[in-house]
Amino acid sequence: MKIEGPAVRLTVFVGEDDRWHHRPLYTEIVHRAHNAGLAGAPVLRGIEGYGASSRIHTSRLLSLSSDLPVAVVIVDAEDKVRAFLPELDDLVTEGLVILDPVEVIRYVGRPS
Repeated sequence: MKIEGPAVRLTVFVGEDDRWHHRPLYTEIVHRAHNAGLAGAPVLRGIEGYGASSRIHTSRLLSLSSDLPVAVVIVDAEDKVRAFLPELDDLVTEGLVILDPVEVIRYVGRPS
């Protein structure tokens, strides 16, 4: 797959403990992105943050919170990403979904 030039970045921010049918929500998003043929979907785990609930989540040892923020980041052609957005309607009931323009400079996978 080749991606170069103008594209969009879809970032989905959810909680590490968010679930979809007994499995992590971020896992479901990644698998659906893969099935949709999107270029990639890394999951980035935050060490601290807060969202719409204004409750701070942190990985510090003495904290009682374990629901750390995670971000699923997808970069691909705008039409492919926009076609994927309806998949998120059922999945993301709490969190933040953003879309912003990017320019892909280089996208290279490992040799098969």
